[in-house]
Amino acid sequence: MQITNFNDYDTVDLDEKKQALAIIDQTKLPNELEMLYLTDQKDIWEAIYHLKVRGAPAIGVTAGIGIYLAAKEIKAGNYDEFYAQFVKAKDYLNSSRPTAVNLSWALKRQEGIVIANKDKSIPEIVEALHQEAIKIRDEDIAMCKAIGENGLALVKPGDGLLTHCNAGRLATVKYGTATAPMYLGHERGYNFRIYSDETRPLLQGARLTCFELSQAGMDVTVQCDNMSATAMRNGWIDAVFVGADRIAANGDTANKIGTSMVALAAKRYNVPFYVCAPTSTIDMNTASGKDIVIEQRKPEEVTEMWYEKRMAPEGIKVFNPAFDVTDNDLITGIVTEYGVARAPFKEAFEEMFRRKKG
Repeated sequence: MQITNFNDYDTVDLDEKKQALAIIDQTKLPNELEMLYLTDQKDIWEAIYHLKVRGAPAIGVTAGIGIYLAAKEIKAGNYDEFYAQFVKAKDYLNSSRPTAVNLSWALKRQEGIVIANKDKSIPEIVEALHQEAIKIRDEDIAMCKAIGENGLALVKPGDGLLTHCNAGRLATVKYGTATAPMYLGHERGYNFRIYSDETRPLLQGARLTCFELSQAGMDVTVQCDNMSATAMRNGWIDAVFVGADRIAANGDTANKIGTSMVALAAKRYNVPFYVCAPTSTIDMNTASGKDIVIEQRKPEEVTEMWYEKRMAPEGIKVFNPAFDVTDNDLITGIVTEYGVARAPFKEAFEEMFRRKKG
């Protein structure tokens, strides 16, 4: 469905009337605004894989809703049959993007609901999944706002802020993670000057971040990825805010390819470098960045996607990782809904999780 006003719609939602996953098709932005209403698991899998919905938090919400919709379609005579089919559907959705931990996090959380309600009827289990999907979505909104408040405390009015890729409201339900301080600051008259890396090869910064921030009325400038160091050297950047797809226990962070280069430049020019992410993105079972699986994507994204004619020789080898790992010693702080974690990160995370449980 074509829509006219971006700000009237959330990035990810459960359309109760249609009983469908409702998402903004991000592959069409910034030229077309289209809402997709998906019910079939294959379509939801493809929407995640082909980046129609993207960003770790948004993928987590999508997974929570998607597995509920899958559970609705399961035909089973008893709990064991239902659970076996549920696990099959869960594993299928989980195969769509291997790096974003929120995908597996949301699916495991919904599996926990199934297990916790095993003594109830199948319709009652499905309804519990329904309620949990809504809860995951609502928590995402509250979490992003809390990240925004914690990040806003790190900067001042008039600052120049740089971001890479899209960790905005298009990567969540509302506000975003890395852009949450920008949205809240904009509401409060901070008049930030925002610089958005283009983000090769999929151009999420140019197509998505610039689109949503300009739609909100912010002062945003797009630049090629290799220009960030020059902007920092010129003194235009007071802080960097980026998102994360997975954060290891030691603070090493996987984010969109090119993030580590921004962190290296920020270190050189003494610009604070902040990673903004919910605690659900912190994977305490992954010791360091060396243990993070990095998704390799199709070579055509580099050689052909945005061009009328192919821009590299036929048969040339292409290295196209979707993410890179920023080493923890390059990170000033990791901004979560529970505050800002600083090195040593493992101890800071453990304290955060104690607070979360308490």
